[in-house]
Amino acid sequence: MKPTAIQTGADDFDFVIGNWTVQHRRLKERLVGCTEWIAFEGTSRTQKILGGLGNVEDNFLAWPDGEYRAAAIRCFNPVTGRWSIWWLDQLNPGNLGTPVVGCFSNGKGLFYADDSLNSRPIRIRFTWLPKDRNSARWEQAFSADGESTWETNWTMEFARVQD
Repeated sequence: MKPTAIQTGADDFDFVIGNWTVQHRRLKERLVGCTEWIAFEGTSRTQKILGGLGNVEDNFLAWPDGEYRAAAIRCFNPVTGRWSIWWLDQLNPGNLGTPVVGCFSNGKGLFYADDSLNSRPIRIRFTWLPKDRNSARWEQAFSADGESTWETNWTMEFARVQD
């Protein structure tokens, strides 16, 4: 049985399909007032799945401590018009966790989830900012005070690899 479909939004992540170099910046510690950023490079390759209703982003991250792999798995729900995004990495294999859920509006994607950090309840926000065909920005932020304040703790600047 086919659900009633909302087609608007199914192509929201088309901008990220392809190959990218990625400049990462991540706070050394989260939600403790840390202002020290760690910068590192990476690459990313994103391809569509599920007949265009999803995509998988395969990431290579060159951490200062060593290399590691991760994947973002995104799926569009044609009934709700919302995306769910999961993060899977080799540091925590087999754990997809709770997805962030949201949508794009006015060229900006906002996605939220409730989670915990060191047994403390937090709210997570992913922000996607497609700049143009060849560049985009992703940010992760945490709130421990019911969204009164947000701490951005990871940014990724995407630059398309030209074929």
